[in-house]
Amino acid sequence: MIRMLLRVLGHHYARPVRRTIALMTATAIAEGLSYALLVPMLHALLTGDTTAARPWLIAFATAVAAYAALRYAADLSGFRVGTTLLRGTYRRLGDHLARLPIGWYAPGRVGEVSLLASRGVLQAMSVLAHVLSPYIAAAVTPLTIVAVMLAYNPPLGLAALLAVPVVAAIQHWTGRATNAADTERHHRDQQATGRVIEYLQTQPVLRAGGRTTERFTLLDDSLRELQHASRRSTLSALPGVLGLTLTVQAILTALLILATHLALGATIGPAEALTLLVLATRCADPLLSLGDIGGQLRGARAELTKLDTLLRTPPLPEPPDPIEPTRHDLEFDSVTFRHGDHTVIDHLTLTLPEGHRLAVVGPSGAGKTTLLHLLARFHDVNTGAIRIGGTDVRAIDTQALMARIAIVFQDVYLFDATIEDNIRLGRPAATTAEVRAAATAARLDEVIERLPDGWATPVGEGGTLLSGGERQRVSIARALLKDAPIVLLDEVTSALDPANEAAVHQGIERLMAGRTVVMVAHRLRTVRNADHIAFLDGGRVAEEGTHDELLRRGGRYAAYWNLSMTPAAPE
Repeated sequence: MIRMLLRVLGHHYARPVRRTIALMTATAIAEGLSYALLVPMLHALLTGDTTAARPWLIAFATAVAAYAALRYAADLSGFRVGTTLLRGTYRRLGDHLARLPIGWYAPGRVGEVSLLASRGVLQAMSVLAHVLSPYIAAAVTPLTIVAVMLAYNPPLGLAALLAVPVVAAIQHWTGRATNAADTERHHRDQQATGRVIEYLQTQPVLRAGGRTTERFTLLDDSLRELQHASRRSTLSALPGVLGLTLTVQAILTALLILATHLALGATIGPAEALTLLVLATRCADPLLSLGDIGGQLRGARAELTKLDTLLRTPPLPEPPDPIEPTRHDLEFDSVTFRHGDHTVIDHLTLTLPEGHRLAVVGPSGAGKTTLLHLLARFHDVNTGAIRIGGTDVRAIDTQALMARIAIVFQDVYLFDATIEDNIRLGRPAATTAEVRAAATAARLDEVIERLPDGWATPVGEGGTLLSGGERQRVSIARALLKDAPIVLLDEVTSALDPANEAAVHQGIERLMAGRTVVMVAHRLRTVRNADHIAFLDGGRVAEEGTHDELLRRGGRYAAYWNLSMTPAAPE
């Protein structure tokens, strides 16, 4: 488990972790040795020799003081290292999540990552601070006491030593018996978390369907399955806990019988037998705690395994010798991209000179948005290449690539901060004047004027305190502030009212001026002024040309255009 912990965190944490484990082990040995001093002390007291008991009493007090000092140092080291590991884990997890392909973030990942990043990481990293010390004490202290018993009385020590493999076998068997049930419980826990998030996010849909008072069946079923899985997990661990308890009690009984037999046979004296039994009983409490501590360790190990699996998920590779393109023309060279067994983009070839506008249109599922994702390198192509200025995007450093691209999506997510904070994400070092200018160009100034706190108005989680059009204007202002030479637009006006659509269009025109632009749109009115139009169908370019050329051909694009120009039938 420690090896996995260091693999998750990186081996630069190895020294403090090993130092902490060494301190905990020394503390457990010191505890066992301090109990060993009870044997001569109690023997002297029980035989009435108080003079001989005094130095042993002083030695015992000294040993207890040394144990207390070691325990303090070990616990303090455990808390400090645990806090450091927790901080390092969150930092590494955040950095890794930022480097994973966007395609990795499937809908089911929300509950998985949320659970792992909150309770999972805390449980895994609490091992050093809360679990490892009692576990080492429960294992090492009894072994130390057994070694002492072997030194004082080999028959009793040997009898106690024979119990060690039995206890170890029970612990191993319990771990294997509960493994499947624990795995199912973690899986159900993850599903339930996802359902809770889904339930909260779909409140508008549920209420629109008149389901405000009835129970949400999907969530209820998920919570019920979690309850059943938790019960099975608990029941699967019960035989091991009972087996460990009965084994420890049987060992103590056997040692009592053996000590009585040795005392009656005059092999050892009654005082010596009694003191050795005192040592034996001190083994019982730590051993009995192994069941509970073992369960905590198995839970932490399960979270560590999930964290290790996540951190082993390969990110998009960075080029060893990155190239900086000097131009910003675009080329899709026989690009193919598959998602699972489904081919989304199929040997697609397109070119766009620098400073020109490419409009990508076509039916839903044709691969339009995927094309933008591939250009921004949210995924890597399976075959072919995408080039910026003649340089493959895979040969460009990720930060350098993203610095050249401004993206405005249809679904805008704003962070729970002020409007100014959200605009500054485009270029954090921008001056206040530059932020204000970008907002004005995006027609956001008129929105800010009517907000109660102006620029300091919080937008809420996801920007829920703003309308869709207002969020889109913030996104455009953010892209304008970034001032990137390449602009990607994805259905930015498809769900806006006429007033917001007109304002957003003005902002978009300012954003596109003088830049290389790839836009995806369903409303064909927005693409008629593009320098080049590509009609996608089934991941292939079915037609391409200018707006007028495509209309004269009378093909798929012309049919789409005529359909979009047809007025809606009166009701």
